[in-house]
Amino acid sequence: MAGGQRAQWKGFLKFGEVSCGAALYTAASTSDRISFNMINKASGNKVNRIYVDSETEDPVPREDQVKGFEIDNGQYLQIDPEEIAATIPESNKTLSVEAFIPCDEIDDVYFDKPYYLTPDKMGGDAFVALRDAMRKSKVAAVARAVLFRRMRTVLIRPHGKGLIATTLNYDYEVRSSAKAFEEMPKLKIEGEMLDLAKHIISTKKGEFDPATFNDRYETALAELVKTKIEGKALPKPKKVEVSKPNDLLAALRESAGLLASGANGKSKATRTAANANQGSSGKAARGTASKAAPSSRSTSHRKAS
Repeated sequence: MAGGQRAQWKGFLKFGEVSCGAALYTAASTSDRISFNMINKASGNKVNRIYVDSETEDPVPREDQVKGFEIDNGQYLQIDPEEIAATIPESNKTLSVEAFIPCDEIDDVYFDKPYYLTPDKMGGDAFVALRDAMRKSKVAAVARAVLFRRMRTVLIRPHGKGLIATTLNYDYEVRSSAKAFEEMPKLKIEGEMLDLAKHIISTKKGEFDPATFNDRYETALAELVKTKIEGKALPKPKKVEVSKPNDLLAALRESAGLLASGANGKSKATRTAANANQGSSGKAARGTASKAAPSSRSTSHRKAS
């Protein structure tokens, strides 16, 4: 792979009776993030982590450290490294495709980590044939292999000139959405409130461009380090004023009015709110929405990012 990146895994990609050499490269990495060391505030020296006995508080050397499974409160079953190694499945270095499925069939909550899947020099023809056939058929491949000492399920999809292989979380690792949302109230939003929300969405439509996303925290850390190196005074953080709208409808009216004013110089929200409900309720909506959208205020219209 270009750039001298080291492959995380090398083996074979097999579909049907066809196989070709392939390799996995990390597609996302946090190695470029700013990292800090823990130091002794008094001496300025770096500190080291030392494991100590939870009862005696005596240091425990590495050779005396073993893994343990808690079977009762404070009671542990010791597991030797050799016993753990014996449970690791034997790798045949083969990423075997088990099925081809529609690309949108797997919920992305199961996605774990992406890897670029590339062919070796001898298996290019078979690799490209699989890639192009999957792209034209609009399918993804579900494959299994021993990766990083574990049996993993992988979703393979066409990506640029190659393939992208995303390891998948197991079902027991994904928490139930039903439990997460079980306390949500049963509400039905209609009329002006729904129309205003739809209006806000329509004015903020854009395209996904990852280049427009910047890590503000990372940028702030870099600026902090630079400022301290140069011995300059640190800037005082700005106080954040939290808005407290009287009610949701008022906040939606205000948001829709500001967005429409920024995009066209005139408020579209007045018309949207006025058309939301007919009759007397529509007249009330017209009056309120007009006040919530000052035409004199103008903001730049940008793509959603």
